[in-house]
Amino acid sequence: MDNPIAGEDFSYLSGFGNHHSSEALPGALPEGQNSPLICPFGLYAEQISGTPFTSPRNRNRFSWFYRIKPSVTHEPFKPRVPSNRKIFSEFNNSNSSANPTQLRWKPMDAPDSPTDFIDGLSTICGSGSSFMRHGYAIHMYAANKSMDNCAFCNADGDFLIVPQQGRLLITTECGRLKVSPGEIAILPQGFRFSVNLPDGPSRGYVAEIFGTHFELPDLGPIGANGLAAPRDFLVPTAWFEDKSYPGYTIVQKFGGELFAAVQDFSPFNVVAWHGNYFPYKYDLSKFCPYNTVLFDHSDPSINTVLTAPTDKPGVALLDFVIFPPRWLVAEHTFRPPYYHRNCMSEFMGLIHGGYEAKADGFLPGGASLHNCMTPHGPDTKSYEATIARGNDIGPSKITDTMAFMFESSLIPRISQWALESPFLDQDYYQCWIGLRSHFNVKTRACEMDTKE
Repeated sequence: MDNPIAGEDFSYLSGFGNHHSSEALPGALPEGQNSPLICPFGLYAEQISGTPFTSPRNRNRFSWFYRIKPSVTHEPFKPRVPSNRKIFSEFNNSNSSANPTQLRWKPMDAPDSPTDFIDGLSTICGSGSSFMRHGYAIHMYAANKSMDNCAFCNADGDFLIVPQQGRLLITTECGRLKVSPGEIAILPQGFRFSVNLPDGPSRGYVAEIFGTHFELPDLGPIGANGLAAPRDFLVPTAWFEDKSYPGYTIVQKFGGELFAAVQDFSPFNVVAWHGNYFPYKYDLSKFCPYNTVLFDHSDPSINTVLTAPTDKPGVALLDFVIFPPRWLVAEHTFRPPYYHRNCMSEFMGLIHGGYEAKADGFLPGGASLHNCMTPHGPDTKSYEATIARGNDIGPSKITDTMAFMFESSLIPRISQWALESPFLDQDYYQCWIGLRSHFNVKTRACEMDTKE
């Protein structure tokens, strides 16, 4: 069994993609087999598979649970009332629109009425279909109430949750995760979980991927070390409830719709488990960034934390990229991100601080979308301030910031709610309107004469 890592009143196992084992009661894990006739303590054996049985061994994801009652013990699923009409997982003309305009959203306000994580989710954009097992969705959430007597299960795909305000205490079938702003949590497809809000209102971002799972990116010429280290990914240790919960509800997202089933016990009754398919978290401050050390600006892909690959080498269904504190040292170089058009589509969020390419308007808790081949780059203030410093600025450090990007090879469609939202910044385009021409043939001729 892996040695737990202490984390206040929570404990964790360490390592990305490892085969872990954990037991809340010593001796609860069967020895030598997965499904004995009678499990220790009279527990039920239950497997959860995140990939087909016949997936190659290095990509096969599954875990075994040893639980007090099996998860099948519930009443039939029925459409949940009330539903959440702001979420979906199939993107077409009926529920979303193609839009090449640069878009930006202001931070969402806390809800006016009691709203938990499930009802606080709102789909911003996405592509593909959970039914076809290919695509993704990007959501934002704003909640002010802990989930009470219910658990959520996403049958459509994996959630990558990025809290921006307020901690999340996430109880899962494998154990508990405490996730603060500046950390992320990954909740794989099919796991049941509940979200409590110890600090009151919370908001943040969620990326959802269909038909695949997140991986660490290859490092290529970087070598063996750098970026996100496998040992810094933390997995919960076994923790269970053995209580009666009359009317406990399992809310399942299936095909973008919500269904509910009632049972009389907690789903978090797993006394022991082992496998390589589990929820986990990561502290973004542990990311080891790489950067240009002489001239020019590195492509943002150098800051990839996790990737969901496609069958095409080097082409991602979704990359999770961050822009952490770091030194800028490139000489004779425009240091903010360059002006750009990209075949990939870029959704950005800001956890705290400011963003180097947007002097105004891009606020913590806000978001922007620059769709496929739509031009984008520094706003007027950022550009003018950068060139005014000249070439002799010397090394400088970006501090007190954490921005991120969800980047995808699939073109997202934008939900009607996002396009009609009161948080949509109608004046976003204005940040570039002031860019003026600096073209001057005479100045260039004088520069060439000076060099000669």
